[in-house]
Amino acid sequence: MKYTKLMSMSLLALMLAACGDEETKTTTSAPTQQEVEDEVVEDKEVEKDEEETQEETEEVTAPLEPLYTLNEANWSFKPIADAPSKVVLLTIDDAPDKRSLEMAKTLKSLNAPAIFFVNGHFLDSDEEKAVLKEIHNMGFAIGNHTQTHANLKQLTEDEQRAEIMQVSETIEAIIGEKPKFFRAPFGANTDFSKALVKEQGMLLMNWTYGYDWESNYQDANALKDIMVNTEYLTDGANLLMHDRKWTAEALGGIVEGLRAKGYGMIDPSTIQGVTGE
Repeated sequence: MKYTKLMSMSLLALMLAACGDEETKTTTSAPTQQEVEDEVVEDKEVEKDEEETQEETEEVTAPLEPLYTLNEANWSFKPIADAPSKVVLLTIDDAPDKRSLEMAKTLKSLNAPAIFFVNGHFLDSDEEKAVLKEIHNMGFAIGNHTQTHANLKQLTEDEQRAEIMQVSETIEAIIGEKPKFFRAPFGANTDFSKALVKEQGMLLMNWTYGYDWESNYQDANALKDIMVNTEYLTDGANLLMHDRKWTAEALGGIVEGLRAKGYGMIDPSTIQGVTGE
């Protein structure tokens, strides 16, 4: 009787072991045809997603094709091929003084691109440097407007070089890239400064019209009216404004007034000579 009981327990143990072996065989068996096909489909979908992500990245980082070329006769811009012709370029000089960040936020809210031309003497403090970096991070182009806003025609060649190079080096240290545009204070260029600007890969420009330094237009309403209704407003016009209280107050109305007349705003990155073409 005792022997029989031992035999029964042994048989039970063998049966359990056999079941365990069978379960192991089942869980480690070769995948079915359907499982293989599903895995292939999944791999293809992953590859497709990776390709689409790479294409999207390339599309974002690819340089824009030039759409406009500078006309030095009146410093306006001509469309290339089928680019819209009824456009203007917005520019802000003397940045980043007291109102530049406010002006950048106004333009950003209106989806209006612009160039902010920088003076080096407005980049002395960490706070001023942070403002410039924020303006750049908002997507605005940064231009060179010399170190001290000096009249280049009154300086020696060495002094002109210092005025231009110092601010370019400061800008690069702050935003990680050199400025692509140059505007001389008072529009006073020299043969030396023109050659240096070209050597540094910057596009030299003056402006088509501007008013905010004149006493009659140091008022937001008066400035808004003249900027939108002046006889000098033509296709491709290069609009000069400054970091000023009245200009900051008028800026939104200027953009809206120009758009009401059918004008679009030129993206500075589409100007020939700065797109890497």
